[in-house]
Amino acid sequence: MRFVIITIIMTACIFKGYAQSNDDDRQVVGVAEFSCKENSPYTGLVTEKVVEMLTNSKRFRVVDRTSREKITQELELQKSEAFIDSDNLVEQDVAVAAEKMITGEIVKIPVYRMKNGDGTIRGYKASVAFQMKIVDVATGLSTEATSFEGKASDECLSPESAVTMAMMSLQDRMAEYFRINFPITAKLMKIVKEKNGVAEIILIKAGKKHGIKVGDKFNVEVLEILDGEILPTTLGIVTVTALKGEAYSECKVSKKEGKAIYENFNANKQIKCFLIIK
Repeated sequence: MRFVIITIIMTACIFKGYAQSNDDDRQVVGVAEFSCKENSPYTGLVTEKVVEMLTNSKRFRVVDRTSREKITQELELQKSEAFIDSDNLVEQDVAVAAEKMITGEIVKIPVYRMKNGDGTIRGYKASVAFQMKIVDVATGLSTEATSFEGKASDECLSPESAVTMAMMSLQDRMAEYFRINFPITAKLMKIVKEKNGVAEIILIKAGKKHGIKVGDKFNVEVLEILDGEILPTTLGIVTVTALKGEAYSECKVSKKEGKAIYENFNANKQIKCFLIIK
């Protein structure tokens, strides 16, 4: 009897995890271990900070690829049996197919010992500079490398905390880099208000936790597949008027564009909303 109960619980957990994965439509981003021109024991801290920033944004499913080779092995990994019919869903192991891969090269990562008058070490300071780019795993194409150089850290008790502090000085700039290079896309979830077949207010799946603010604008497009290629058609621009919970926003639709949005939504067309970068 006990075995049966345990089996039922395990089965329920598996189905729950599968359902949660199916609901998770966030982009899958891999982070490869950053290379370094110097033989420094602290290079892993830079990669860890990038992983942490992406994870904390809650916009991505982040896959740590630091223990694997970079793009070539990622491509081979996705050809293996682990990815057959996976549709990027299996997340229990490292076998999640990354759509984009972040790679980087650390240019310098000096760590300085701060000494007392008698020669004993009282603390550490550090700075860091690196280049980062984003690779499309499917095509192998990448963005141009972008350079980042942090401010020198304050004096810290350990070299690790000094490097981490130097990385923290880049946090805002890196967040902006990710915002521009990973534009937010949102699903049109429902039409909140309509009048005579014209959408006036819609609800989209992008909200506070994605960095959305009242006043942000989204370009609404209907997507068609023609001969295996995606053909986007613009339906209009909507404006965020209210944040709903952590993950949703209400948007105002102009009268001119509301009819097309209403008709395509009710025809069950695939509609996506793309944040307009100011």
